[in-house]
Amino acid sequence: MRCAVGTIQPILKLITELGVSEDQPATLVAHSGANAPVSLVLDQHPELVHRVVWVDSGPAAAGGAFAPELPKELAELPLPSFDALSQQASLEGLSAEVLERFRDRAVPEPGPVLRQPVRLTNDARRRVRTTLVCCSIPSAQVLELARAGHPMFAEVAKIERLDVVDLPTGHWPMWSRPRDLAQSIQSAASRS
Repeated sequence: MRCAVGTIQPILKLITELGVSEDQPATLVAHSGANAPVSLVLDQHPELVHRVVWVDSGPAAAGGAFAPELPKELAELPLPSFDALSQQASLEGLSAEVLERFRDRAVPEPGPVLRQPVRLTNDARRRVRTTLVCCSIPSAQVLELARAGHPMFAEVAKIERLDVVDLPTGHWPMWSRPRDLAQSIQSAASRS
């Protein structure tokens, strides 16, 4: 699938530039809509990933798409208004000043990343060490939803080596609790 593979090229390029290898694997960190490209990297190159850290998100399921209803002619989706965004995800912990900075730094999400179904075939992706940093939904609820087969969390139930961390805040902890998020990522990356 040309489009989906194209969405992972920047990640693979960075991995190559950093000298990542089977002997020196990387820790990948993904948030929200990055779950499709990072899931594809895990599927195609699990040997290059020491650990994946999902920040208020989780792995994509095979055949799933983040927003399949987006029109094909839409090349990218800019950050919506914060009123609209708050209907989709928690803005807890974000002050007016932070929201302004968020808006200024936001980049559009590529349409194909949102629209294309994810083709996953390599079960080795489920053996990669995984940490869920649960922010807008507590880890106990995420795990319960995963066990119940909820489409958004079903893939979590199939992960073989899973750690969970609760970081109570909204969907964007990089804005609301950046130091705590950095510590959670550092702690996860240093685990063997």
